[in-house]
Amino acid sequence: MTPLVATAVLVAAVTHASWNAIAHGIKDQLVAFTLVGTGGALCAAVIAPFAPLPAGGAWPYLLASVAIHMAYQYLLMKSFSLGDFGQVYPIARGIAPLVVTILAAAFIGEIPDVWQVTGVLVASVGLAGAALWGMRGKRQQWPAVAAAIGTGLTIAGYTVTDGVGVRTSGTALGYIAWLLLLQGTLIPLTALAVRRGELLPQLRPVAVRGLLGGGLSVLAYGLVLWAQTRAELAPIAALRETSIIAGALIGAVLFKERFGRPRIVAAALVVAGIGLMLHSG
Repeated sequence: MTPLVATAVLVAAVTHASWNAIAHGIKDQLVAFTLVGTGGALCAAVIAPFAPLPAGGAWPYLLASVAIHMAYQYLLMKSFSLGDFGQVYPIARGIAPLVVTILAAAFIGEIPDVWQVTGVLVASVGLAGAALWGMRGKRQQWPAVAAAIGTGLTIAGYTVTDGVGVRTSGTALGYIAWLLLLQGTLIPLTALAVRRGELLPQLRPVAVRGLLGGGLSVLAYGLVLWAQTRAELAPIAALRETSIIAGALIGAVLFKERFGRPRIVAAALVVAGIGLMLHSG
């Protein structure tokens, strides 16, 4: 992983935590993800005419990714509605790199070395463990934990699917444009069918924030997909989860959630895990 690729993934991590915080900050989660999806689809609609069309072999992966992203967004909405941002976000993001490492080794032959395995384990297990540790005595949060774990599994699923798809496509820009154009229209259409004439008045008060979140989601995932054409999936997935540090800070500053010992431990483990992964390079 070159410094340029690592920098792109770190920028994506902060951007990802930011758009997730915007979505969490909107009380009505269907409204939030309708706006995020619309913002992403609008950005993609501008990009798509100027980007090469993905190669034919990439479309099965792209369509499978759309389906996985829909499950991801549903579970993310559930976790945001049930738990604290600073709690469910680390659980979801902490699980993903470990699962990506296993899937990448099993399905696309990316066998990690001992440094990568150790780094991913330190970052993933440590972060998820610290997040769960911070939940001691909060039994009512377990439904949120279950939704966050499901979110993490879908993150791993679309990461590997898109990692193969974007490499097959021949165009990272075209792939991200069509991915976000297709998936970005599904939740808004669902919301329109469910809320009907009530939807527009519900969207209006938070439209600017929600659409900004959609734009940030395009930037965040576009950088990750580009990076996946330049380096192996497992280290990228783990490095991307530095967004957990940004998420914990955002939770503490914006949502007044407690930034206690578990999240300090999580931040330290992320740094240690990244160091081990970069050592392999």
